[in-house]
Amino acid sequence: MANADPIIFTRLADGTLLRRDADGAFRPVASETDRARLSALSEAEIDEMAASDPDHPGLDDTVWAGLDEPPSGKEAISIKLDRDVLSFFRQEGRGYQTRINAVLRHYMQAKERAG
Repeated sequence: MANADPIIFTRLADGTLLRRDADGAFRPVASETDRARLSALSEAEIDEMAASDPDHPGLDDTVWAGLDEPPSGKEAISIKLDRDVLSFFRQEGRGYQTRINAVLRHYMQAKERAG
């Protein structure tokens, strides 16, 4: 899968999902979700559907405890990188974001040492 072309998506401010086609143009992705039916469901109906789903684990307050805060010291951001740079880091597989962070940390520390 490492050699597969990426499928690139973006979302407009109004929530419309766009997919980049082979010609490079972004076009809306047709949604198959019946949003009117979903918004009409009551909490009880949603709970009943979830309870009858064999793939849905039971979730109680202990599952969600402590999940309000992001992991210490990390912040999720959006960053644009040159394709060849990103490809270079992804070639080694999982953990490419950690490797990018390590390179940036090395650069930061070198600049700090240099004054």
